[in-house]
Amino acid sequence: MIIYTFPIRTAFIDRDLEMISPEMEIKALEFTQSPIKLPFYLLLQFFQLLWYLPQTTQYLCFFGGYHSVLPVWFGKVFRKRCIIQAGGTDCMNMPEINYGNFRKKWLRKATVYSFKNCSLILPVAQALVKQDYQFDPKISSKQGLLNLIPDLTTPIQVIPNGFDTDFWRDLGKKRKPFSFISVATGTSNPARAQVKGYDLIEQLAANHPDWTFTLAGDPNYISPNQNVKILGKQSNAELLALYNSNQFYLQLSTSEGFPNALGEAMACGCIPIGSAVGAIPEIIGEANLILQKKSISDLERLLSRLDQDQLMNFSENSMSRIHNHFSYSIRQALLLQYLSV
Repeated sequence: MIIYTFPIRTAFIDRDLEMISPEMEIKALEFTQSPIKLPFYLLLQFFQLLWYLPQTTQYLCFFGGYHSVLPVWFGKVFRKRCIIQAGGTDCMNMPEINYGNFRKKWLRKATVYSFKNCSLILPVAQALVKQDYQFDPKISSKQGLLNLIPDLTTPIQVIPNGFDTDFWRDLGKKRKPFSFISVATGTSNPARAQVKGYDLIEQLAANHPDWTFTLAGDPNYISPNQNVKILGKQSNAELLALYNSNQFYLQLSTSEGFPNALGEAMACGCIPIGSAVGAIPEIIGEANLILQKKSISDLERLLSRLDQDQLMNFSENSMSRIHNHFSYSIRQALLLQYLSV
């Protein structure tokens, strides 16, 4: 039995469980993101791991952090494999925007211990392994595991996220011109909103009151602009409808690993506009749709250069890129391959 631990249950956790469970027995153990609850959850997790130890064949963690320390320790002591899927914040040190595990002393220690002592690291993007970050000039350029843990020797193999293109698809509905959508949770926290690029989106909305913007995922986020619609967490069916009613998807993150919503929206035919961070350029695959620097004037220029006659091609290319390079079946096959070793 695989023990799967993670700090919070999300759509990509559910998708991994869906991919693995038909082939292997897997038990999900959610941890916590609350510092106050941390001591209790570490104690709880210790007894959970002890209880399931006789049936456990290996450990799987999404993200490195406090929740991965005990699975890694159990793996070393009892000679069981422990694999960590690096997802983003666990590979970053960005105190300037209050982001990344490496900006906090004890979280950094937990993360470094986990990655140095696990059996295998499976990042969702090559940029999480090592990157020369240039998007926001106030942030250190040295990001990624090999920059932050120079003596790291644990084997690393990148496995990108994958999407069910039978579900995430273009429904052939009419889209309102210059309608934009972005999806993120926790954005009522100003630091989180900045990480997800909402500051740029708000500037864009203020400059274009005739354009429409939808920000989904956090009902408590407050926008100063009347042309910005705020929605709470959406079901997959609701997201499918939203992606099919908007012309553009904005992923203007200051930092990112492999954004799931971007892939979903592209599979539905949204034209992506993304920042040059993480796996975003790799996912989009079209240089004309990538914002190289965090600048509202550069963003305006990028949008103004888009030829209306090209937009249909951009939409079709987005769908085919997800279908051909980031399919559900590709990720499932690779994930099962490494879990079966």
